[in-house]
Amino acid sequence: MPVLTDPTGRKVLLPDAPQRIISLVPSQTELLYDLGLDEKVIGITKFCVHPEEWFRTKTRIGGTKDLSLEKIVALQPDLIIANKEENVKEQVESLAEQFPVWVTDVNTVVEAYDMIKGIGEITATSNMAKEIIKRCQENLQLNNSDTLIPACYLIWRNPYMTVGGDTFISDMMRYAGFQNIYASHKRYPEITIEQLKKDNCQYLLLSSEPYPFKQEHVDELQQQLPNTKILLVDGEGFSWYGSRMASSSKFKKFQ
Repeated sequence: MPVLTDPTGRKVLLPDAPQRIISLVPSQTELLYDLGLDEKVIGITKFCVHPEEWFRTKTRIGGTKDLSLEKIVALQPDLIIANKEENVKEQVESLAEQFPVWVTDVNTVVEAYDMIKGIGEITATSNMAKEIIKRCQENLQLNNSDTLIPACYLIWRNPYMTVGGDTFISDMMRYAGFQNIYASHKRYPEITIEQLKKDNCQYLLLSSEPYPFKQEHVDELQQQLPNTKILLVDGEGFSWYGSRMASSSKFKKFQ
């Protein structure tokens, strides 16, 4: 069994071809499906809604941040795939004492390609991983920086929260034709209506997740920001770093 280094710098003793895989991240669960690992994935989270047949039939082992360690131990996986941001460090470390845990770290589109390549290598699906990366690269074309539209992307309400420049969403905004006006901030800062007015936000993007923004929120904000174009956008399209990037054709309407 080889010892490999995951994207967070951890040494992981891995099986040559894992047969009992648990995924702790929705976007990576979808990737495992597209890699053709149907029979080998035995556990997913309650938020792994794609593909639907897996959501209905696979064992659910809790949420991304509130895993059922008991259920995971009972399944006896030979590989667990986690993510630095989406999973709780203490839970991942606890699992790593008993099982091989591969932790990804994705903050840009390029890092997402590296993640797909890495998971392909550790699951013996490298050829399919290369094909998925190729499809993603063909679908996502980076816009000229001179044509980007200044925008803010909201992920939460009460308080309003946006995305900083060190996030995957912020990088994906560039592929959708937007310039994140809060790119100088880190992670997920709180934001106010007054700040949006002061910073001359031209486009305000309301995500479908994690907060489920609806038309009523567009109407409410439009009254406060009459000079801003407000759009409801697909949160999965902007935040799911995996094979979902190969089908983000809806971005082209913004370009």
